[in-house]
Amino acid sequence: MSVRAIGEYKFPSRSRAELYGDDQLVHVWWRDNTFLAAAATFRVPTAMPFGEFVSTVVEPWAASDPDFEPGSERDWFVDDIPLRVRADASLSELGIGHKHTVSFQVG
Repeated sequence: MSVRAIGEYKFPSRSRAELYGDDQLVHVWWRDNTFLAAAATFRVPTAMPFGEFVSTVVEPWAASDPDFEPGSERDWFVDDIPLRVRADASLSELGIGHKHTVSFQVG
């Protein structure tokens, strides 16, 4: 079904990167999970190490699924591109930017 637009959107986005300073919005999506079927969005520092991001953001969120086991995450992606995980690298060093989607599978 097509959508009819009212007109051009000529206003600055209320969630643009410059409003967040050293932070950014990151979407987190657990692939193939029916309990958490949609991505969640978190405000996190761009300099946060990936390992800390997983332990303080991803795992507490994923734990709302009663079947989740911390440490079971594998096959990480950023915007559907495979991510070579380095726990000590910052989100920005890994190419995770404002409003990017970080997804993972478990198993």
